[in-house]
Amino acid sequence: MTFPIRPAVPADIPACIDLRGRTRENAISASRLAELGITEASWSGQVRDGVLPGAIAMAGDRMAGYCFGDAGSGEIVVLALLPEFEGQGLGRALLARMVDQLRGLGHQRLFLGCSDNPAHRSHGFYRRLGWRPTGERDGYGDEVLELLPD
Repeated sequence: MTFPIRPAVPADIPACIDLRGRTRENAISASRLAELGITEASWSGQVRDGVLPGAIAMAGDRMAGYCFGDAGSGEIVVLALLPEFEGQGLGRALLARMVDQLRGLGHQRLFLGCSDNPAHRSHGFYRRLGWRPTGERDGYGDEVLELLPD
């Protein structure tokens, strides 16, 4: 199955918040996101202002996953897929789209926070794609990985 990927628009954010609560690992509910200051209004505003560009993957008329990055810092903020779309190359495609976009904005060093638990899917996923540990931790206690130009 092919998944069209398109730029995120503010109207996508309610579905993004819903999807985030239904991921296999590291699911975060809408109420928990709100506690962290991530609301439909704040997230859609950042998308509208170009602060938080994103890529949305569709499976028919349904959102299958997304990836968002911080235009100012070069951080991959979130990559999320519904469980039924895992293992089909979609996460890799979404991440590659966001890496290209952030590189196009001039970022040489990209970074993200990731679990350091080898039992979590994200641990091996990012490392297989060339992301390397920095020895740092982010504000959530996750390991910071970076991707440098080849």
